[in-house]
Formats: sequence, structure tokens, C-alpha cells
Amino acid sequence: MTPEEYDRARRLLMPARVGAMASSALSRVIRPAGTHRVKARRLLALTRWILERLGGRLNRLRTMPLDPLRASLLQIPGLGPETADAILLYAAGRPVFVADAYARRVLARHRLLPRSADYETARAFVEAHLPSDPALFNELHALLVTVGKTYCRAIAFCAECPLRQDLRGRAPRGG
Repeated sequence: MTPEEYDRARRLLMPARVGAMASSALSRVIRPAGTHRVKARRLLALTRWILERLGGRLNRLRTMPLDPLRASLLQIPGLGPETADAILLYAAGRPVFVADAYARRVLARHRLLPRSADYETARAFVEAHLPSDPALFNELHALLVTVGKTYCRAIAFCAECPLRQDLRGRAPRGG
């Protein structure tokens, strides 16, 4: 990215400026992110929600009642539970666990959850069994993603996994 492109992109990092853009213009800006047309529509929907519901002030995400805030985010077209929870945890510092596919796989393989556990079941399980602490949920999610990507893949590498001792009586695969 050239200094000029960087400067132009930096000036866009304000909800009012993003919200005023046409979908096609935003799509060109985020093109390197892949699936830029779909992402542009979703980003515009989120940005317009921020402008309408929060007056363009992201800091309000930190103080609004959590359950209604999450429900409102889930009403935004194209925003699912994982994205809403990632916004709440990472952007707003709220105590919400992001129960993505990596987290669910690791938790299921360690028999903390059934393999069939859906997103909401996994999220509720973690939130019910740990202190309501955004820093803890952030760290746990990052560690589960790392273990999931490195060891707990579709074909597991249990023998090398740092969590191997906690397989709860299950015979490890891969070693």
C-alpha cells in the first residue's frame, strides 16, 4: 500500500464516512479482503446500525445492556452469532465467548461438549463454567483457535497436542 492509499484508507475509518459510501466504492476499498462485494454490503449494514443505534460512537457498545445489544446486532443482515460475539468481545470488551468451529471441535474432542453441540450451546457452556471476564474469554478463544489449527484439525494430531493429558480417557489418535 502506498502512503497515499494508506492515508485515504485511514480517513475512512470513521462510521460516518463509511456509512456515506456506496456499496461499490466500499467494495473497491476492501477488495483485498476477498468476497469484497458481500463484505461491503455487510459492513455497510453494520456501519449504518452503528450510526443509527449508537450515534456513531463505538464506546456505547461497552455500556449498553448486553443481551439486548447482542439481539440487536443479530438483527443486522449478514451478521451471525459468531460475528456479533466477536464484535462484542474484541471491539467492545464484553464478556461473550466466541464459540467458533475451532473452539467447538477442541471442546468436543475433549468431551466437554457433545460433537453435535451448536454455536449457542457451546457459547452458553463456556460462559456458564468460567468467570464472566472478557480477557479470559479472549485468551481462551485465541488458545483454542491455535490448538484447533495446529493439532485438532479434521485429522487430529493428538500425540503432539499440548492438551493430550486432558483427553478424558479417550485413546489419542495420531500417535
